[in-house]
Order: sequence, then C-alpha cells, then structure tokens
Amino acid sequence: MQTKILVYGDERLRQSSDDVSSVDPLQDWIQTLFDTLNLYGGIGLAAPQIGLNHAIFVINTFPQAAFDPTHEPFKAAFLNPQILWYSQRKMVFNEGCLSIPSIYENVLRPESITVRYLNERLEQIEETMNGIKARIFQHEFDHLHGRLFIDHLNVFQKARIAYRLHQIKNNSHYHNLL
Repeated sequence: MQTKILVYGDERLRQSSDDVSSVDPLQDWIQTLFDTLNLYGGIGLAAPQIGLNHAIFVINTFPQAAFDPTHEPFKAAFLNPQILWYSQRKMVFNEGCLSIPSIYENVLRPESITVRYLNERLEQIEETMNGIKARIFQHEFDHLHGRLFIDHLNVFQKARIAYRLHQIKNNSHYHNLL
C-alpha cells in the first residue's frame, strides 16, 4: 500500500520516534514504506515521513545502483536502529530528501559507522557500514529523531535555501503533490 509523504513544515517530521515491538503490525508498515519509496523513486524512507511515529526505516538502492556504481545494491528494513560508533573520517555527499522536494545540498557525515538494529524477522544485527550505505543509514536514522539533512548545513547553505524552504513550508502545491 502506498501513502503520501509528509513535506517540510509538517511538525510530525520533527518528533522523536517510539521503538517498535513484536506486537506492532511490522510487515504492513514495512510494505507500506517500500511501496511508497518505490512510488516516489527514493533510496530511503523513514516511518515519520509517512506519519508513523515509529523507529523504522527502509533502504532500497537497487534502482539507483543500476545507474550509479557508487550505490551498493541492497534492500533492507531497519527497526529500532542505533548508531554505536562514528568514524573520525568524514565525507561530503550531495543529499536530498523526499520530504524536502527539489533541494539538494552537500552534507558532511562520518564515512563509517557501526550500527545495531532489528531486521524484519526481529533478529538483532550489528554491523559496520561504509560509504553510501552508511550515508543513507545516517540520513534515515536522523528522521527517527526529528532531524532533517538541512540541520547539518552550514549558515551559508541554510541562507541559500531559506526562500525555497519557506515556499515548501507554505505552499499547498507541495503538500498536494506528494
């Protein structure tokens, strides 16, 4: 089932998410996240972006990996994720977000992270991620804590996009588009 994506300005994007449990309708939520992600053509989508206040996100890089060799092809759901370690080495990457349409900016993030999460079968996984996989994980993880990629921008980047953010926040066209 597909659903609409919340856009910048919706207060639900700034809330912290609750952990999921085995009694939650996890498979339905995961399927809705993947279906919505596929509809909008993104590579990651967090539950808060579709109005679910739960600590879950999905990543699917298969469509992009076919066109961009820097995208490692993988598809997974991440429940109750944690970041246990951040590398000191950082990398810059041009990020965008389905909840902030048409805005892309360079964001500096740790190049590697060690994470712990539950998979779709509620098995606990701990792994170290690098490169684009680490980047997407951090971006989606931020959504679970009410942070957006624009929160990582410097003052000059924020000033450059301020008017466009204002348009998104106050323009019903964006809210009806998604």
